Amino acid sequence: MAARVLIVEDERIIAKGVEKQLRALGYAVAGSAGTGADAVRLAAELRPDLILMDVNLGGEPDGIGAAEAIRAARDVPVVFLTAHSDADTIDRAKRIGPFGYVLKPYEDTELKVAIELALYKHQTDRRVRENERWLAATLAGIGDGVIATDAEGRVRFMNARAERLTGWPDAEAAGRDVGAVFRAVNERTRADVRNPIFDALRTGASAGPSAGAVLVARDGTERPVDDSAAPIRDATGAVSGAVLVFRDATERRRLEAHLRQAEKMEAIGRLAGGIAHDFNNIMTVITGFADLLLDPACPAAERDGFLTHIREAGKRAAGLTQQIVAFGRKQVLVPAVLNLSAVLRDTAPLVKGLVGAGVELEVVPGADLPAVKVDPAQLGQVLLNLAANARDAMPNGGRLEVRTARADLGPDPTRDPDVRPGSYVLLSVRDTGTGMTPEVLARAFEPFFTTKAVGAGTGLGLATVHGIVKQSGGHIEATSAPGAGTEFRIYLPAVTEPGPAPAAPAPAPRGTETVLLVEDETLVRRMMRRVLAGNGYTVLEAANGPDAARAAEAHGAPIHLLITDLVMPEQPGRELADRLRARGLVRRVLFVSGHTEGDAARQGIETASVDFIAKPFAVADFAQKVRAVLDRA
Repeated sequence: MAARVLIVEDERIIAKGVEKQLRALGYAVAGSAGTGADAVRLAAELRPDLILMDVNLGGEPDGIGAAEAIRAARDVPVVFLTAHSDADTIDRAKRIGPFGYVLKPYEDTELKVAIELALYKHQTDRRVRENERWLAATLAGIGDGVIATDAEGRVRFMNARAERLTGWPDAEAAGRDVGAVFRAVNERTRADVRNPIFDALRTGASAGPSAGAVLVARDGTERPVDDSAAPIRDATGAVSGAVLVFRDATERRRLEAHLRQAEKMEAIGRLAGGIAHDFNNIMTVITGFADLLLDPACPAAERDGFLTHIREAGKRAAGLTQQIVAFGRKQVLVPAVLNLSAVLRDTAPLVKGLVGAGVELEVVPGADLPAVKVDPAQLGQVLLNLAANARDAMPNGGRLEVRTARADLGPDPTRDPDVRPGSYVLLSVRDTGTGMTPEVLARAFEPFFTTKAVGAGTGLGLATVHGIVKQSGGHIEATSAPGAGTEFRIYLPAVTEPGPAPAAPAPAPRGTETVLLVEDETLVRRMMRRVLAGNGYTVLEAANGPDAARAAEAHGAPIHLLITDLVMPEQPGRELADRLRARGLVRRVLFVSGHTEGDAARQGIETASVDFIAKPFAVADFAQKVRAVLDRA
């Protein structure tokens, strides 16, 4: 029979999400409460098998207070779901003896493990109270370490797992103080961590977890552990001993560290997205007006004005670069099906010029490789960044080897958990440089981390490589040792998709249709209007959504094409396009954006990539895109 779970969460959307997760994992949902008071009431009425409790609830009591009241009235396990892991919250939670503490955001497997462990520990505690001897036989075969003590804290029983983790055989540990057998220190302060078994003996209540505990085994080996303790009562209800349950937390903490790193990279990406939006607008002005100046048909009277706009944009770019304090990986990619060996051969001359004559370059392209799907420009950036990194590691010359090969990745617990087994194409970049210490290697992909002197490097090169590879669906690994050089291995997923067919000669991008141009950046809009008008189109322009709607109404006839920026202050471009289409005022839409943080995907443009052009763009590309959208049947 499925365990019945009561959900206590004041955010209704989150509560619905948890309910869906529980049902998918095979649990029954007994009910849902939004306040601590409702949680106490429903726990008594519904008698669930387990409670998932948010720590922060509106009003009084909060999640910890509600859990304390529930535990006082009824024996039901509580697992906290919270985004808070500060010491005060953990200390308060410890006092009521929770059966689990899951940090948001979490994976389905983490939730299931927490629930299953909580249910199992709850059942075990009941059995402890019934019969200590029966408990010892049962605990001998479980995967957690278990130590049972008498009322004085002297060891009476250890299961096999506890023996392996502590290094103490059961026979030698018997009768010793549990603090000598199970010694833990704080992973940061190195101060001894109080064994929760003593709290359980003193208070007669469950105790734990010990935040940041590291178990020091008999031979000095250290490993992070999660531990908790519960009292054992005799037939009269008196505390006659306690049981300590602990497990190796190495894998869990590794996954948590991976999650924190991923969250940090996402936060950096969001900040970089806002900066990139402004910078791409600037580059659109510069490249657009530069292209117009290079056009032989450009009127001489307009040249000085175009040059003034370029200069103004350059000044804005100089100011913007001073504000860049982080770097993210959310670039707008234009992936194409490529042969990695062919790209390597084409890029080799650039790599050779970058590393210089003092470095011997060997390029070994693999034969008969499957194709990969990646942005060729970004792939070139990966190669050049790694080559520059290798050059700096070989100041007195050396050897750089770049090769490609097939690679099949199977399940590997030591590899990034995001990597899926399958067929890949390997790009290996190996140098004979100074190498890195384990401490430096562990931080190699962190943004702004660098071992170079101030002013000699930004610390963004390898972070850029990491971001491009990850966004392309790939995986990157590095091995290095001082004096032994460094090797970076990039795995890109193999694809069976055919490469692009040769492009047919493009027709002259001119027309006579009416275009409504909506762009909040004045210089960008001015440049785009000039391109459109110069190619024969009738152009209506607006700086925002409301002005565009009024212009479309005043025009009095259907507009052949709406060109709109996706991100504008008063009304998003997607919303404007939907409204004008619904009223029959526009026939086709071309979206434009300089944002790189997934705005197109969030606003539903991912399925209409032919109707989207990213800033910065060349004048010719813009003209071709306009014509292509208008000509499509």
